[in-house]
Amino acid sequence: MANDVLLRGYDITHRWGGLVAVNKMSIEIEKNTVHAVIGTNGAGKSTLINLLSGEIPLSEGKVELLGEDVTDWTQPKRARAGLGRSYQRSTIYPSFTVLENCRLAAQAAVQKPWFWWQRADKCSESLETARAAAHKAGLDALLDRTAGVISHGQQKQLELAMCIAISPKVLLLDEPLAGMGAEETDRMLELLAELRPNLAILLVEHDMAAVFHIADRITVMVNGAVIASGDKDTIRSSDEVREAYLGERH
Repeated sequence: MANDVLLRGYDITHRWGGLVAVNKMSIEIEKNTVHAVIGTNGAGKSTLINLLSGEIPLSEGKVELLGEDVTDWTQPKRARAGLGRSYQRSTIYPSFTVLENCRLAAQAAVQKPWFWWQRADKCSESLETARAAAHKAGLDALLDRTAGVISHGQQKQLELAMCIAISPKVLLLDEPLAGMGAEETDRMLELLAELRPNLAILLVEHDMAAVFHIADRITVMVNGAVIASGDKDTIRSSDEVREAYLGERH
């Protein structure tokens, strides 16, 4: 239903000089779903996330968030409106504790410049939000640990907790399973399943077993364009997907 679509991209295009990285792509991310975007390296997946989040500008097209045209909005403004995202590269503060990382994210989402007399790390609202986000991400036992010394999988959980701390309506996750072992992957997939209700999640991921396990809908990109989009059975049965993405000919 239209009211369930929380993020839309209409004919979004981005050019790097003469290279068209994303070409007239349309996509809808619905509430209570995980929508996976897959494709080989260079297909335009990360560029798509950068366009939807506002990190880079559109060459053409339009982006709507919660029914509002945000095409010209900055990335921070989109984040404050409910759009959270993670990156392929680590974005944690390694010298701070897990709790401090979550608090900084919560504080950035709800800034209080008029409380200039209050120490930011003593803000009860930010701390409460930070603890709740860490709890959702399964990090209760690590709140006082320095972020730079926890495991890779735990750092990925922390990045997700920092996204949760801004109280998002939509999450854009760029390869959150990269570099994880089987146990860490299972833990992250359980977390995404727990977060699915009331959120719209766009997941860019190369782990096909994980994608087919968690995704409600899958979009396949090749050379900046969509070649297929649908449920898991539709993607599995697509000869075009097998040939272009899986390298099979039938």
